[in-house]
Amino acid sequence: MMISITPLGYAAGAEVTGVDFTQPLDNSTRDTLYSAWLKHIVLVFKGAEQLTPEQHIAFSRNFGKLDGHESQVPETLYPGLPEILLITTKPIQGKPSSSRNAGRNWHTDLSYSTRPAKGALLLCKEKPEVGSDTLFANHYLSYETLSPTMRAFLDPLECVHDATLIKGIEKRDPAHVAEMKRRNPPVIHPLVRVHPETGRKSLLVNERISGIVGLTDEEGTMLLRFLNQHATAQEFIYRHRWSVGDIVLWDNRCTSHIALADFDTNQARLMLRCSLEGEVVSGRLAERVEAESKESLLQAIAAAA
Repeated sequence: MMISITPLGYAAGAEVTGVDFTQPLDNSTRDTLYSAWLKHIVLVFKGAEQLTPEQHIAFSRNFGKLDGHESQVPETLYPGLPEILLITTKPIQGKPSSSRNAGRNWHTDLSYSTRPAKGALLLCKEKPEVGSDTLFANHYLSYETLSPTMRAFLDPLECVHDATLIKGIEKRDPAHVAEMKRRNPPVIHPLVRVHPETGRKSLLVNERISGIVGLTDEEGTMLLRFLNQHATAQEFIYRHRWSVGDIVLWDNRCTSHIALADFDTNQARLMLRCSLEGEVVSGRLAERVEAESKESLLQAIAAAA
């Protein structure tokens, strides 16, 4: 069967048909899919409902090295396969799943770590009767549609990303939350980043940012409110309506996304996610920066005394 790629939206999204997920991809097919991914940002593959976890992992490796999910609580990972994160409303080990309300605010995967994900492949195994859509925002467009003056102002800025701002985290198992915080202290990333393969600039903004380095809380709050509203404008969005057997691949280096709570949470939802490890460590611990700033201030005071 020939590979066919059909655009699904202006901002992002294309459906791919003609792929056999159960067999290794030849180099030509892999290159075609990879190029399509860079172009369309979000790729949708259908008909993978019978895919085994091992096959899911093997298919995901065509797009990069897989993340071992060291930043995640072990109980949220697939038993024996740490490459797969479970996102589900179904109980895990007899307890409510810590991922049952995952992704409920705009976010970029693992931006609260020093090495945000390159991308992810999310497989839908079970879904509610209606709803459970996911929105993806193209942050190339949100950057490129800003005025030259605003872009010049934003280019050198940095933001503090904080895992405690995950929406609904307070409803999770307290032990899991404490472990999540231990594994993921606040980190600093550039507000504007350059895609390592396309060379295009994009915004790295989402609702898990606590502030902007060098700005007051009031200034940072107002600027982040504007940027988040602008970055998620309808003209920059692709909305995916899930079917069982869908695999959605997105480029985490130029997007953010949100899992809508538009479904009956008493119904089963089971999604399996393979994350692609980021190419480089692009962030640094905020605590270290704060300590360095404090030391510099003390040295300045001492010098002036």
